[in-house]
Amino acid sequence: MDHPSPGPVDERLDSPAAVSATMHRAKANARASHVTVGQVRHDVGGAVEIDCSCGMVLTNGPDWSLDEHIRLHRAEARYVALSAVAPAGMPRLVPVGADRLPL
Repeated sequence: MDHPSPGPVDERLDSPAAVSATMHRAKANARASHVTVGQVRHDVGGAVEIDCSCGMVLTNGPDWSLDEHIRLHRAEARYVALSAVAPAGMPRLVPVGADRLPL
């Protein structure tokens, strides 16, 4: 009995991983280091806040919600962590210091 051909070979299987182990670890560490802890607190003035495991107090403000602050905080944590380990020659939206550029 003839078996059907498995189809075209996926050449991507032999290519480098889409995310380097270093960058993957940096992102995972940032995620683990910036989680909300405790209970949401409300004060008499209308502020709403919660603590982050990094020690920062996240709060609402006149033009942003607590949820928006949490999302921004986590995004900044990921950016800082990934930026610190990104290869020096990688094109960037945000300029990096000369010490991170290739020779």
